Amino acid sequence: MLHALHIENLAIIDRLEVNFAVGLNALTGETGAGKSILIDALNLALGERADPTLIRTGAEKLRVNAIFELPNDPELHALLDELGVEPEEGLLYLSREVQAGGRSIARINGQPAPLSTLKAIGERLVDLHGQHEHQSLLKPSSHLEFLDHWLGEPALNLRMQVRETVYALRGAERELRELIEREREREQMLDLYRFQVDEIRKANIQMGEDEHLETEERRLTHAEKLIALAGGAYDALMSENGAYDLAASVSRNLTEIARIDPSVAEWGDMLEGALAQIEEVARNLRTYAESIEYDPARLEEVIARLELIKRLKRKYGDTIEAVLDYAEQAEVKLHALETQTERRDALEAQIAQLQATATTLCEQLTELRRSGAQRFAESIQACLRDLAMDRAEFRAEVRPKLMDATGADSVEFLFSANPGEPPRPLSKIASGGEMSRVMLALKTVLADAAPVPTLVFDEIDAGLGGRTAHAVGEKLNELARHCQILCITHLPQIASRATHHLAIEKQAEGDTTRVQIRTLEGEARVQEIARMLTGEPTETALQHARELLTERSKHL
Repeated sequence: MLHALHIENLAIIDRLEVNFAVGLNALTGETGAGKSILIDALNLALGERADPTLIRTGAEKLRVNAIFELPNDPELHALLDELGVEPEEGLLYLSREVQAGGRSIARINGQPAPLSTLKAIGERLVDLHGQHEHQSLLKPSSHLEFLDHWLGEPALNLRMQVRETVYALRGAERELRELIEREREREQMLDLYRFQVDEIRKANIQMGEDEHLETEERRLTHAEKLIALAGGAYDALMSENGAYDLAASVSRNLTEIARIDPSVAEWGDMLEGALAQIEEVARNLRTYAESIEYDPARLEEVIARLELIKRLKRKYGDTIEAVLDYAEQAEVKLHALETQTERRDALEAQIAQLQATATTLCEQLTELRRSGAQRFAESIQACLRDLAMDRAEFRAEVRPKLMDATGADSVEFLFSANPGEPPRPLSKIASGGEMSRVMLALKTVLADAAPVPTLVFDEIDAGLGGRTAHAVGEKLNELARHCQILCITHLPQIASRATHHLAIEKQAEGDTTRVQIRTLEGEARVQEIARMLTGEPTETALQHARELLTERSKHL
């Protein structure tokens, strides 16, 4: 509910604090006293467009603060959580500041917020009916919501199933579209990865192969030179008068010396070891020379193999290891692309199943809505008859639409006040009195379903009187059992029904005009009801006022 409204520098209001109560709050006063200014203030707190001309003359800015007790509304709580707004002891503070230059600042519990966010929150807290735009029931987009909530659990459960199924269907369709859109790219990538994997695997390269080939290439390229060098080295070691013969001759001399002088025997042993090493090197040189073969054909093969490896390195990696790793990754990607065909088949089957399920659920929901719409319209018309609109016609028209998360239907409320006039959309109703009574009838029927906890009716009594005024008062009293109502009224029959009566008065003090609000009780309330009855609190009017208030007490 709305607890309080604090206003500064708005129109003729310099500073005003208004407290509201549960149930029906009646706001009364002379024409021009400032009742509509309260609605302007509330609109500003709820995020409506600001007009700098509303700023009180001589002031630099206006400010409006509204204090609400949070309703049990999961969507509102989710929105506040998303904004990081923490309610203070279950209260929500909405504020709006409008500066003379046109700048507007909105805050939620002291935290700056976009105006769109303030408006989104405001729409879940208050519904205004009358001369203002803040009217959820005028929006055809909300009519489906109201009908479904009125139909209750069967419709809401079906709607939840439709939403879940349609969301799953749209997700599968989106994935399939993406697969199809990527089909050409997929075929191109398939060809590319197949070629790359085939090229690398067919090369059959091995780790370290390039190093071995480079060594072989050098040997084949310089085969003749290597053979000549190895042969020359062998001859120098083992030919007649070669290094081996000379060393052997020296060894014999050392043996003879050692017989005479044993101290040099060690040198002979050392030379014997050297002779063995020379002999081993010579054998290795001979074997090496015999192993080298000048083979131009093999040289071409080695060069071609090295070129192949170099080409693969240029394309896939700096080393053979990197090339082989690339091949493994390409094989993984190739497998993923090849299995996309299977995923497409699975998606198409899933979409067909979800489409069938969604269609069946939507048909059930449509049937429920069509059968319930007539009963809903009859309930509205019954309320309209109680509100002196005996010949009015109300319809809840269910029309087909493309399936979405709400089903395959759109709903629009149509109304005709007079016989012979075709029912038209609610937004086309010209009479403010008719509009307000239609809204009151709707709100009465939807009392248990409508999510907005505070309703504001601005001069719902326009053009009413007598029996109709009593009927409107009874309906408001009945509706106030389900939600908080703020009603600006000129009719004593309505004001007398209120649980909380506020009198708005305009006072002139020198060159300054101010607005003040009094909570009326006891004799002060009798005086105000009498004024509303006759303009002057005569004894007869006072007596009639007491009778109206007594009648109200009987209904409590």
